Order: sequence, then C-alpha cells, then structure tokens
Amino acid sequence: MNIGLITARGGSKGIPGKNLIDLGGRPLIAWTIEAAVNSKLDRIFLSTDSKEIANYASSLGVEVPFLRPAELASDNTLSIDVATHAIREIGLKSEDNLLLLQPTSPFRTADIINQSIALLGGTEYDSVIGVIPITDHHPERMLELSGKYLQRPSFVNSDEHLPRQLLAKLFVRNGAIYHSAVSTVLSGSFRGSRCAPLVMSQLSSINIDSHFDLAVARQIADQISIYKKII
Repeated sequence: MNIGLITARGGSKGIPGKNLIDLGGRPLIAWTIEAAVNSKLDRIFLSTDSKEIANYASSLGVEVPFLRPAELASDNTLSIDVATHAIREIGLKSEDNLLLLQPTSPFRTADIINQSIALLGGTEYDSVIGVIPITDHHPERMLELSGKYLQRPSFVNSDEHLPRQLLAKLFVRNGAIYHSAVSTVLSGSFRGSRCAPLVMSQLSSINIDSHFDLAVARQIADQISIYKKII
C-alpha cells in the first residue's frame, strides 16, 4: 500500500502557528490534505503534537491515531525520526510505501502524488524524491573566498567556462515529495540505492519557511489559475 504521512507540528518559530495560518482563505495544511485526499494514496495519516491540528485534519478525513511525543516535535527533530515513529505507531509493513507530505509545500498537487505512486509502483525504484533542476545557480559557477581572494572550490570542474550544455545535470530537493519503501525509511534514509527523481515545476516546488515565502505564496494562491500557466 501507499501510505501518506502528513507531518505538522504545532510549534514554529519562523511563522507561529504556521500549519494553520491562512493561505488563500483556508489553513495552509488544507492544501496538502486536499491533494492527498484526491490522489491514489491508500490511506492518509497525520503526525502532530497539536490537538488543534489533529482535530482539523481529522475533520477532513485524515487518520490521526496518535499524537506525536514532545521529544519529536522540536526545531531540531529530523523528519526521518518522525517517519520512523509513525511507521511503528501505525504498524506499517516493510513492503508498504510511505509518502512524507510536508504542509509547507502547498502547491504540490494530487497529480504529482500520483506520478510518485506510479514511479514507485514497479520494481525499478525503492524511493522517489521531488526535485527541481539547478539552472541559474549551478555549482559549476560557484566561487569561494580564500583569505581575501575568490577561487574555484575543489568540488567543481577545473574549467570555469564550460558552456551550459556541458554542465552536469544537477537537482536540488524541494521538500515536496519523499516517497520510500518502509524498509528504506527504517534503514535511516528516505533515499534508497535506487532513487527516482520526480522533477517538479517552480510552482509545485515552492516551500514556505519564512514570512517572505508566505507573502509570495499568498499572492500566488489568490491567482493560482494564472500562475499554473507560467511557472
């Protein structure tokens, strides 16, 4: 089975009450819940330490069989630890697949979730991670400061004038999709040895971590049909 796990703790220093804050006339978490409910996920669970978030998610059809302990709801808590805890609380089997869904990626759609399910549906991959291509800020263009002087970092190609077409195809994780076999998660990572990239658009890759991110997301949410056509 493909199991969705929405992770939404109550505390947030960057944006207080972030998961229930208004975005386009509804709580931020509602965007992720809607995408999950309308997807082909078999079941959808919530991991939270907040009764308020739990009650809201439950009212929209999300299963909330437990509250996350305080030691797994701090600023330093790792997502892999939250996922591992949920796997054990829910009683998932090693052959199940777990899709971690963070509410801070509100423009991830049901279609994107279904693409991930399709990728993980065969035997070729043991994990799927949502990514966005690196273009303008490619590592091959980077310089580092050594004392008072700029120089090429040791991890980049020696030729700093490579044409764009010859640059390595690199991606950065966008935080929107972490879909893995339960056995992979229990090994301590969302990325297995056979990980598929799910290349996503700028719109679906937007991640809300700051008040600036939220302001941008609100502008987009108010005109989402227009933005879907251009980014």
